[in-house]
Amino acid sequence: QVQLVESGGGLVQAGGSLRLSCAASGLTFSSYAMGWFRQAPGKEREFVSATSPGGIYTYYTDSVKGRFTISRDNAKNTVSLQMNSLKPDDTAVYYCAARTMRLSTAPSDYNYWGQGTQVTVSS
Repeated sequence: QVQLVESGGGLVQAGGSLRLSCAASGLTFSSYAMGWFRQAPGKEREFVSATSPGGIYTYYTDSVKGRFTISRDNAKNTVSLQMNSLKPDDTAVYYCAARTMRLSTAPSDYNYWGQGTQVTVSS
């Protein structure tokens, strides 16, 4: 049974930082691209960042480039999202997701999802 468990969300002031982590089990982690998505109230789930199975390739949505950094540790089956210079617009539930092989920006391409962790950025 595949499980993805996010942690690290919370309440932070604008300009602050948070580090999200996602622990994976039940899958051959090094064979999966991992993505981070977010969903704000009343909005569709949107792509934030993704990393290829080996971690060589990464991709970010424009709004987080230069502020967020995705990384993975295949020995520990974890993927992280370091979020700096947070803005109120970053407020959302953040989800990690896994798909086999290549990274993708489309939520529908991902096979497994975590339960999400709330990130709230106050102004």
